[in-house]
Amino acid sequence: MARTLPPKDEECFLEGKLLIAMPGMPDPRFERSVIFMCAHSAKGAMGLIINKPIDGLSFRELMAKFDIEVTDDIQETPIVFGGPVQIGRGFVLHSADYGSAEATLPITSELSLTATIDILKAIAEGRGPSKAVLALGYAGWGSGQIENEILANGWIHCDADQKIIFDTAYDAKWQTAIHKLGVDVSGLSADAGRA
Repeated sequence: MARTLPPKDEECFLEGKLLIAMPGMPDPRFERSVIFMCAHSAKGAMGLIINKPIDGLSFRELMAKFDIEVTDDIQETPIVFGGPVQIGRGFVLHSADYGSAEATLPITSELSLTATIDILKAIAEGRGPSKAVLALGYAGWGSGQIENEILANGWIHCDADQKIIFDTAYDAKWQTAIHKLGVDVSGLSADAGRA
């Protein structure tokens, strides 16, 4: 049976979901990626890879580059490779218990996105969100591009799960997200079929 996408009136069907790379993903930047989808419309899509920590870059090191002092009791948080677009730009995906009226974009009732230095200062001072993923760069798609990649069996998607986003070990997020769908990884194929 051929795969189909939701009707056009549901154009934002990926917003707030997890996008999971299928086995055999040809682009090594996205191999075994789990992406939280921050935006999706007829104009395109944007998300953050949440399972690829950047080796050798810690929160404290990043804050030192901005001359932001980190209080001693702040837990060390890895910085993730959010995607290949604008890799010098930072994004914080976080729990909805933090927000700035001017800078925070609510994505779901539980998750928001903030991309200003103010949230970094708040985290460094211990007054930021209770849960956060800090990313450099993002994954972006033009109009119709992600839909075509899904139809070509490049990706599958599922509802977002805060435990996967914030609490699951980075190297286990992909497998955990696949299992959330009730799918056996060995049965997945990146080859598109035709009915």
